[in-house]
Amino acid sequence: MDEVATRLGPPASATEALALTEPCDGVPEVVADPAALGEAARRLAAGSGPVAVDAERASGHRYGQRAYLVQLRRAGAGTVLVDPVALPDLTALRDALRGITWVVHAANQDLACLAEVGLVPDRLFDTELAGRLLGLPRVGLATMVGTLLGRSLAKEHSAVDWSVRPLPEPWLRYAALDVELLVELRDVVDLALARTGKQVWAQEEFAWVLASTPGMPGVPRTLRPDPWRRTGGLHRVRDRRGLAVVRELWTTRDRTAAALDVAPGRLLPDAAIVEAALARPSSVAELGLLAKFRGPGQRRRGATWFAAIERATALDPADLPGLSLPLSGPPPVRSWPERDPVAAARLAAIRAAVRVLGVQVGVPAENVLAPELLRRLAWEPPTDTSERTVAAALRALGARPWQVGLTAARLAEQLTATAADAPAATNVSQP
Repeated sequence: MDEVATRLGPPASATEALALTEPCDGVPEVVADPAALGEAARRLAAGSGPVAVDAERASGHRYGQRAYLVQLRRAGAGTVLVDPVALPDLTALRDALRGITWVVHAANQDLACLAEVGLVPDRLFDTELAGRLLGLPRVGLATMVGTLLGRSLAKEHSAVDWSVRPLPEPWLRYAALDVELLVELRDVVDLALARTGKQVWAQEEFAWVLASTPGMPGVPRTLRPDPWRRTGGLHRVRDRRGLAVVRELWTTRDRTAAALDVAPGRLLPDAAIVEAALARPSSVAELGLLAKFRGPGQRRRGATWFAAIERATALDPADLPGLSLPLSGPPPVRSWPERDPVAAARLAAIRAAVRVLGVQVGVPAENVLAPELLRRLAWEPPTDTSERTVAAALRALGARPWQVGLTAARLAEQLTATAADAPAATNVSQP
């Protein structure tokens, strides 16, 4: 990708990139009433070419991932900033942009919250995903703009609380700048895709993102079983009663955070949940002595957190959570050498093949084929390891046509070879 960057954009070290500090048309007024929304829709419909789209959320401040500001920019229309709190139905903008390509950076992060307010693209161009297909080592928006366009974008407001009203003018300037060069970046990246023969690959990836992102129309938001098991530091809790404490505290925190519209971690950090599960305090006062419960917020709700601990402590043993979830797919890879050394050999072989292919085509191995897809293929391979059958298996697992065409023959070769070596692999595992 260094060659592509050199051809298509100026070198862009931190000192060489030209700082972009002001939107070329100034900072627009925020659209916050139906009349202004109608006018913005008319302007965008009358514009030309793709439309750049971005959304700002309040992650780390508010519960959930709703959009608190939507930014759009199209040639001939300028930049539009919309308040989706004041205007929760933005289908007028979607109707104005029917058939238009939406340029979004890291679309899988924004599509769901955009869909919540009625903004769903017919066609998509994801500059971050395109950067991965081009092999860029870093695909953040600011880095790509610097590398390919020779401009620098400030990111100092990326983690602010976008639910604040009114939004400060410096934040609005930052938001407008996020879409200022997005279409220009798309043009440069699309040219690079064409020159490297990857345009069709990108189009298939973009279509897949539209069709598979949870929260998009027709795509359910899949709930992870036992979401409390993602608590940071959970590995330190090694008994079922302790896990019950984690589960009850996590559930209580989540319910309280939803009611207050506050990010759960601001009420009670994961480290506090784990600390309580390990210490098992016997009173509110004892809970308040724990290091992670000494803050004013934790102490104010001390009775709530201790009640959760008491509920977990009183559970019948039959109702305690298991030490791990029942497996719905392949087991953890670390257990494969002991549980099924042949499968472990298969996985090592096909992973190596995908890494080599990735180097050859300049695409990260995880974008050539998703790691989970490889694990499933290695754990339950087709009995017939011909290229045709392997290609069908890849399609069934969700691989896109370009991925199937690139990998099926190589994977069939590796699966056939490991099948032939299976007795030897089995013998090696014996004591």
